[in-house]
Amino acid sequence: MATEYQDHTHCLEMFQKLSEYIDGELDHVTCAEIEQHAENCVACFSCLQTLKRTVAICKNARQKPVPRELSQRLKEIIQNLPETTSP
Repeated sequence: MATEYQDHTHCLEMFQKLSEYIDGELDHVTCAEIEQHAENCVACFSCLQTLKRTVAICKNARQKPVPRELSQRLKEIIQNLPETTSP
C-alpha cells in the first residue's frame, strides 16, 4: 500500500460508493476500481475497513427493546416540540 502524498480528489468519488460496495450493489468493474484504489490509498483503505467493521457489528448486534420509561419520555419530548411552519 502506497503511503506517499496523493491527490485525494478521487477519494471523494470512491467514498460516495463505499456503502453500495459493501452491500454488493455495484458492478464488477466499479468494485475492482474501489479495491485497487483502497490498495494504494491509506486513508480510503482505513475508511473501508472501518465501514466494513461497523456494518458487521450492526448486523451482529442483538435487538433489545427500548425501555418503557425511555420510550414514554421520548414520546413526551416529541409531543412537546414546537411546531415548525415552512416559509
